[in-house]
Amino acid sequence: MGSKYEIIIFWSEEDGAFVAEVPELPGCMADGKTYQEALSSAEQIIQEWVETAKELGRTVPEPRGRLAYA
Repeated sequence: MGSKYEIIIFWSEEDGAFVAEVPELPGCMADGKTYQEALSSAEQIIQEWVETAKELGRTVPEPRGRLAYA
């Protein structure tokens, strides 16, 4: 798919899985048993998030690239 949104992937002990968050798209997250599975799931969910937002007439944020965190 080649999404340009930042994806943050981390291990969650609580979930027993890798979690992938997409900070620029509210509520957009996925998980997987492996890092690659979480990344693949995140790419799919980004596509679905964008498609749903467009269907509902909502604004889709432009990817900003790397975000800064303190």
